[in-house]
Amino acid sequence: MASSWPFLALIPLAIFLHLLLSPHTKVEESFNLQAVHDILAHGIPGSNAEQFFKRNYDHVAFPGSVPRTFAGALVLSGLARPFVGLVGREGEGVQVLVRGVLGLCNALALMAFGRSVHNVFGSTAAIWYALFQASQFHVIYYASRTLPNMFAFVFSNLALRALLNAHAVSYSRQDVNRRLRLCLYLLTIAGVVFRSELALLVATTTLYLLSTARLSIIRVIVPAGLGGLLIGLACTIPLDSFFWQSSFPLWPEWTAFRYNTIQGHSADWGVSPWHFYFASALPRLLLNPLTYALCIPLALLNSATRRPSCTLLAPLLSFVALYSLLPHKEWRFIIYTVPGLTGVAGAGASWIWRRRGKSPLYGLLSLALVLSVLASAAASAALLALSSLNYPGGAALGALHAGVSPLAHPQHLRVHADNLACQTGVTRFLERHSRGSPQAAVSWSYDKTEDPAQLLDPLFWAHFDYVLAERPEKVIGSWAVVHVVYGFGGVRVVRPGEESGGVGEEVEGKGAVGFGSGEWEGDSDWTGKVARVWRGLEGRVREGVLRGWWVEVRMEPRIRILRNLMK
Repeated sequence: MASSWPFLALIPLAIFLHLLLSPHTKVEESFNLQAVHDILAHGIPGSNAEQFFKRNYDHVAFPGSVPRTFAGALVLSGLARPFVGLVGREGEGVQVLVRGVLGLCNALALMAFGRSVHNVFGSTAAIWYALFQASQFHVIYYASRTLPNMFAFVFSNLALRALLNAHAVSYSRQDVNRRLRLCLYLLTIAGVVFRSELALLVATTTLYLLSTARLSIIRVIVPAGLGGLLIGLACTIPLDSFFWQSSFPLWPEWTAFRYNTIQGHSADWGVSPWHFYFASALPRLLLNPLTYALCIPLALLNSATRRPSCTLLAPLLSFVALYSLLPHKEWRFIIYTVPGLTGVAGAGASWIWRRRGKSPLYGLLSLALVLSVLASAAASAALLALSSLNYPGGAALGALHAGVSPLAHPQHLRVHADNLACQTGVTRFLERHSRGSPQAAVSWSYDKTEDPAQLLDPLFWAHFDYVLAERPEKVIGSWAVVHVVYGFGGVRVVRPGEESGGVGEEVEGKGAVGFGSGEWEGDSDWTGKVARVWRGLEGRVREGVLRGWWVEVRMEPRIRILRNLMK
């Protein structure tokens, strides 16, 4: 039998590829990312903490609707710190490093679960698990993103590994209890510290194991429940009470649960029908339709794989069903189920693959599996290319830094980033303190003010040299557009004879006011590169191969870089 390790190695390779091609972040990731930056850049105060946090930490000025835990950011900054010097002290390189460390943690957890698939279902099943997992999009794309869910994702995958390993035939009853206890420990700790929805997964897993007489209440449930709760509270309450300078013991995840679920504020972000997770979210997360339409049912029908498959499927699908009762739904709330479902799909695919030479039907199904993985990988690559165009704020800040000539600006420059820029990529990691030699250095300061009263004050805008703005008409004063950053605006099919609208049309105002020399120096952002590549493909492929058909990626102006004409 072939070794599964080379195939499992595809998972970290895919994660790092997605990270490098889409290095910027969105607002959902900002709390943890800014917290890691602040810890790395400013350290942790030993005294006068309140004033220190006010001067240096982002969460004081932008706390969000509810406090979030610093536990993940603190561990991530500690893991990244030894390597910061290799990529420089500031800039996109450090941000990529931090995200890369988180991506590696999730990759190792996914690979560890893959080894449990190997132990229980066999090496062929582990290989198919790796192929299915690496060719998916959402798990791979988000594995390096600093969402609270992706910190909890490390724990949930290791918990599923322990749960599945309990089925290995060589283990004694004591070993089984130890692995089941570890599973519940990890899920409980992750639920207490990072994401409260995991409490439902703890409940469904416990009830399933009780119903199958595989769980000892005294030896497993009590120590795992109480121990996980106490360890989780010890990790979050002292730490977060300090960072948030709370006068009372602060448990962020309980605060978020009360705000979103008990008080019902989660519905403010939208309501979805009860079937959303099963009808829409899970098919998109798994991406390959053969995983849930063919492979998972076969794993359940096969007597050799039925019991371990049920051990994964019953708690995971029950968790999704219970979570469907809440009105507000997002795919990331159930992402913890994807590796388990993919592992079961690997078992079903293995059953087909090992019979590929026995009949034409199995041969055709095996070919369909191979083609489905290739199609999923192609779809994932297309989604990666399109998703990378959704971060105009980060691209705009990079273009601004690239476009300013230090020889023409030996001074201090003040930059304001509006709400859209901050939501789509502007982070503290991307800020620069100086550029150029000491004799001709540009120093920078950045502002993210959202106060409507200040934004209506002409004196407020007079302080800035440059503004990253979605709507220039709201910027008061005398300004000129020096560059426009485009973002993804949709996809449409162009029929033969129809004229394409093009990708990334000429930038309005380009060169009207230059940075220093009168010419824009930073016209090489990622969106422009993708636009040029896509235009090149259109010219060669549309008429020569597709006979006039084409898929048009529309790019729309998102962020304008404005220069103050009064300075």
